[in-house]
Amino acid sequence: MVNIIKQEIEIGAVLKNKIEFICSFYNTTPTIHNGSIRTIEHTNLTYVEPHRIIINGTTYLAFNYEPNVHQRIVTRNSRYYANIL
Repeated sequence: MVNIIKQEIEIGAVLKNKIEFICSFYNTTPTIHNGSIRTIEHTNLTYVEPHRIIINGTTYLAFNYEPNVHQRIVTRNSRYYANIL
């Protein structure tokens, strides 16, 4: 039996303050979903899910301690991610 362990990661205070500060200039409120770490028990496989920040219907992906924020762009044929900062 495969057992997947999920641990939630809290968004960093510095990153959260930056996002809220930028959104205050545009009079919007971001919706922040915390990321997680998923590991398969008894293996060395680990997946780090990034924090999802939704602003006006656009999803941005961010990691703690990472200077870049990525925008999730979904097209008809594929998904790709673009650097925005």
